[in-house]
Amino acid sequence: QLQLVESGGGLVQPGGSLRLSCAASGFTLDYYNIGWFRQAPGKEREGVSYISSSGGSTTYADSVKGRFTISRDNAKNTVYLQMNSLKPEDTAVYYCAACQYYPCTNLKVWGQGTLVTVSS
Repeated sequence: QLQLVESGGGLVQPGGSLRLSCAASGFTLDYYNIGWFRQAPGKEREGVSYISSSGGSTTYADSVKGRFTISRDNAKNTVYLQMNSLKPEDTAVYYCAACQYYPCTNLKVWGQGTLVTVSS
């Protein structure tokens, strides 16, 4: 069974940091571009960041540029999203997806999501 499992979410104060992980099971991430998405309550899902299969290309939404960093460790079959200087508006369920084309189209596998809450 092809699965992506996100972890690392939680409650953090404004200005704090979290690192999300997206681990694959049942397949290797090496050949996939990976996207991080988020969905806040009452809002549509939006793309946050993308990384190419090699890790050589990355893309960020304007709202997170300079604060979030996407990376991957293909040896560990895992993609990360380092989130710094978190704001209340970053509160959302964060999902990762394995995509055939860069930045992230023809999605193949979705994770179940991890909740990030930024609040004092």
